[in-house]
Formats: sequence, C-alpha cells, structure tokens
Amino acid sequence: MSFGLDNLPFGIVRRPGAEPHAAVRFEDAALELFPAPSLNGLMAQGPEAWADARGHARERIERGDADLVPLAEAEALLPFEVADYVDFYSSLEHATNLGRMFRPDSDPLLPNWRHLPVGYHGRAGTVVVDGTPVVRPCGQAKPPGEDAPRFGPSRRLDIELELGFVVGVPSRLGEPVPPERFRNHVFGVVLVNDWSARDIQAWEYQPLGPFLGKSFATSVGAWVTPLDALEHARVAAPPQEPKPLPYLRTGEHWALDLALEVELNGEVVSRTNARTLYWTMPQQLAHATVNGASVRTGDLFASGTISGSEADSLGSLIELTWAGERPLRLADGSERTFLEDGDEVVLRGRAGGVSLADVRGRIEPARC
Repeated sequence: MSFGLDNLPFGIVRRPGAEPHAAVRFEDAALELFPAPSLNGLMAQGPEAWADARGHARERIERGDADLVPLAEAEALLPFEVADYVDFYSSLEHATNLGRMFRPDSDPLLPNWRHLPVGYHGRAGTVVVDGTPVVRPCGQAKPPGEDAPRFGPSRRLDIELELGFVVGVPSRLGEPVPPERFRNHVFGVVLVNDWSARDIQAWEYQPLGPFLGKSFATSVGAWVTPLDALEHARVAAPPQEPKPLPYLRTGEHWALDLALEVELNGEVVSRTNARTLYWTMPQQLAHATVNGASVRTGDLFASGTISGSEADSLGSLIELTWAGERPLRLADGSERTFLEDGDEVVLRGRAGGVSLADVRGRIEPARC
C-alpha cells in the first residue's frame, strides 16, 4: 500500500473548529500526534526523535487503538515553516535541453555545470501547499522582434517537476555539511512544482539569474516522506565526469529510484525517474554549505527540473513542446504550448510500495 505502515509521512492537519496537529498519514487517514502549527519543532529534534515518532505511530496503528481522522474530514496544511528555499539545476538532460534551445551554436552546458551543482536562492514566503491555486504572474517581458519590453500577464507559464528535501537539524555558521552528514540534518523529501514564467524569466535573468519569473509560487506536497521510508529506493547515481572535487564525493548510493509523472488536465503527459539526476541530494547540501553558510530548520532544497532522455520523460512544458515549437496535443483534441487559465497540473511520485504526496495546482487568471 502506497501510504501504508512502511511510509507514514509527516504532515499538519486541522479539523474544523480544532487547532492544527502534527500527524502521520496512514492510507486515507491521519493519526494526530500532538498540537502544532508546523513540523519544525519535531524536525529540529533530530533523527532519533523522528524515528521514535514514526515507531510509536506504527505501534498504535498495528494495535488498532489509533484514532484515525479521515483526510476528507481534515485540511492538510503546509507541513513545515519554510526558513529558506534553494533551487538547483541538477538534471543533465534538462540542462542540456535548455542549452540546446538557447545556445544552439555552442556547448549546451556552461563550463561550470559538471563541476558543481548550479543553484539559486528562491523566495521562501511563496512556497505553498498542494492544492493552492496559482495566480498567473504579471511582469515585464520582451518578445523576440520587439524593440521594448511590455508589461502584462505571463504568456509562457510553465511547470517544473522537482524533488525537494527538507532540513530538520540546523548547522552552525562557518561549518560545512559534508555528504556523510546529510542524514544527520535532513528530515525527509517532498515533491516540488517550481512554477516558472518563462517569458518574464528570459528578459530578467541576465546577469543575476531568476527573480520574478520564479518567485510567485512554488508548490510542495502536504506530507513529508522520511528518509527511512526510502531506504529501499537508494541506487547508484549516474557516472560523474570529471570526478567531483573531494568535498562533493560520497561513498554511498544517494540517487533515488522514484518513478515520477506529470498530469495535465487529467492526462499523463510525462513519465520519468529521479534516479537520473546527475547531482545527488547530499552533494547539493554539501555545495550549499561549503562556504560556511549554515542551514536552518525548515530549509527547502529542490533538485531543479527532472527530465529523462526520452521525448515523453521531460519535466517541463518548455521541453515537452520545445519552447512552443511543437504543441502538445491532449486527448480532448486541445493543444498546449504553455499553461492556460483553468489548467490543472498534478505531480506524482512512487518508489515501489511508497508514494510521495501529490502536488496539485490550478491556474487562475492574472490580477494585473
């Protein structure tokens, strides 16, 4: 069972008229653990406390004396208070595809890409939980062939299928977190949709990188899957050439064999797997802290778009439609290059008998 005893992800639920509670999910119900507005207090306590909480919840469910709350009778809230948000660019296939689109006459990968996990800092305050509507963003864009930028709603609204990890135990300023200490700090993983306004981003990003084209919304699942629940999914990562510098090397397998899919308006338009990511989660954390930057409870680190090598395994519309040149035809006969108002996107992930919580979002019209 995908949300059975081997999973038991953590979240925050609120019944009508009651205060929020930390909970674990079992099947289509939640077992409330204690009153709390977020998981941050539990996350800061460390791996032993996390294992104890799951172990006690499992025992209660197995004994049959757990008072389970049907998910239909409770609201699932944002599970953790987001302290900071970092988005990486860890998929070789995705980076290569975008490089071929935007730099067709040169190497698709910039010189640094194979040497470090490229990333940027996003906006923690606009990370939202599964099911939150996404308002079409407004901003400046300069279409090809036009002399000046225009202001208005984004015409190239896109998705990004990503895998994120959440920090539980903070680190000290000035002390890097090497790959072998990843498990000491990281609470669990969530699916992430880092919505992107490609036209706004294309005009603004040089020379400093993404800003308004990314900061309007980032959706995450309502349930955080503990690392322990994904032990069976750990596999070898793709070969890295050249060999990473010593601070990025790890002797453990940390790629995750997670089958992923993107659904658009009820139709699956992409299937891929997180195991293809070139840079692993411990490498991402090691690089983010190697300069002495500290991490805090609630920090969210996302992988960047996850794409495979096949045409139907791409994690963004800009790739699936090749920047709009090859419209995506849906089963109802309609076509998409980028998202239209009213479209609904659902991201799903599964590792054998363990599912990650879905990430759903519907596009609402712009308000500019």
